[in-house]
Amino acid sequence: MARSMLWLISIFSIFSIAACIDVKCAACNAVASELEIQLSKEKPRNHLDMRHRLDSKGQRQGKVIDYRMSELRAVELLDGLCEKMQDYTLEKIDSSRREWMKVDNWDILTIDKQEAKAYSNDISSFCGS
Repeated sequence: MARSMLWLISIFSIFSIAACIDVKCAACNAVASELEIQLSKEKPRNHLDMRHRLDSKGQRQGKVIDYRMSELRAVELLDGLCEKMQDYTLEKIDSSRREWMKVDNWDILTIDKQEAKAYSNDISSFCGS
C-alpha cells in the first residue's frame, strides 16, 4: 500500500514539474513573439560611426559598425520588454495545456482579473531572469 502510494505521488510530481516547464516554455515563446513585433516595427538605421579619434595626420580612427549587428540595436529592442510582457496573461487552452496570450483590453477578460494580473506579473519575472 505504501509503495503504491509513493509511486502515485511520484507520478503526480513528475506531471506537475512538466506542467511548470510547459508554462515557462510558453513564456519564452511569448517573449520571442513580442521581440518579433518589436523587430517588425523597427525602422532602418544607418551604420554607427565610432570614429571619434584623430591620428597624428588628422585622420579619423575607429570603426563603422553595421546597426543590425550592433549592441545598441539589442539594447533598444530589449529596453522595456519586461514592461510590455505585463500585457500578457496565462490562458487555459484545454485541460492539459495553457498558453500566454496578449491582452488588449483588461476589462473584457472572461477569466478572473486578479488571477490574470498575477499571471501577468509571473511572465514579467520570467522575462527578467
